[in-house]
Amino acid sequence: MCPHSSRKAATDCTLMNFFSSALARRWGRLIATGVTLASLCAPAAADGSCHGKFMNPVTDICWSCMFPLTLGSAALLQNGQPDIGNPASPVCYCSNPPRIGVAIGFWEPVRLVDVTRTPFCMVGLGGLTLDPGLEVPRGAQAGHDSQTRNSFYQVHWYANPILSWMEVLLDFPCLEKGSLDLAYLTEIDPLWADDELAAILNPEAVLFANPVAKAACAADCVAASAGMPLASLFWCAGCQGSLYPMTGHVSAHVGDVQASVLLAERMTAKMHRQLATFDGAGSAGLCGYYPLPVMDKTHYKLQMVYPVAATAQENGQCCQPYGRTTLTWGAGKAFPIKGEDFSYQIFRKRNCCAGAY
Repeated sequence: MCPHSSRKAATDCTLMNFFSSALARRWGRLIATGVTLASLCAPAAADGSCHGKFMNPVTDICWSCMFPLTLGSAALLQNGQPDIGNPASPVCYCSNPPRIGVAIGFWEPVRLVDVTRTPFCMVGLGGLTLDPGLEVPRGAQAGHDSQTRNSFYQVHWYANPILSWMEVLLDFPCLEKGSLDLAYLTEIDPLWADDELAAILNPEAVLFANPVAKAACAADCVAASAGMPLASLFWCAGCQGSLYPMTGHVSAHVGDVQASVLLAERMTAKMHRQLATFDGAGSAGLCGYYPLPVMDKTHYKLQMVYPVAATAQENGQCCQPYGRTTLTWGAGKAFPIKGEDFSYQIFRKRNCCAGAY
């Protein structure tokens, strides 16, 4: 039963009951998927420096992050979440395959990101440690002086279309299909640990390595903290710093949460640049996903799922747009030993022409 103390609480409780029922129906398949992943990964002996948790879709995901739900430009369910512009007309048409439908908008949970100090530590897979026999850089922090620090982390990118592998909505054409799958490890990417070599991937980084470009990110920080970031300042990661270079080096390490969020955002930009992930927002996304080599950060928001699952509403929200300051929500989310590696669920804006095929 749901104690309807408020409209938001009632909505969240209803969502929890709905997804709990869906998870119960699919629990056998979830266990089988976990066993398969474990067997394919061929883990080494447990490493005491690797910690993590396999995400529980019911208790560790803030399902209100999927809102607002829109029809055309009209919000059907807001639930206090920020949004970007949506196609104005509620009626849409797609030619391949031919269909007429309604233009809906929502935020789809599609990716999972690990940020870890320990190479091959699968934080999102319960702290599983791999041993491929490769020597790669470990995460570290170092101080420039008494005021500033830099750091380095490895990052893992998972395809995680939760709504698809839970089979919450059957035969719904607007969802990315697939199962939980490890898609990318920075440990095997020579560009991730070398800022100069990374210029092959992002040569424009040199244009933004100046005080004026860096100062402009202050405006992005303010905008993201108040609502949504500024898409025009595409080189900025808001209050976290710069999206360039797209490597694991953080030149201004303010805190563990801040640094891990910055690298989750950089990894998203890197995946877009390498055409390893597509966009699905706006009028261009109504009939399917499309490549976007320069990421539009306004199309994403994230929610911490480890070490502390951010499911409680903080400042009215439990997920954060890219670039928002961690000062308002990051307190208590990092701690020694088991709380120095991180896992984030990524929500991507989806506009879709929902109709009969």
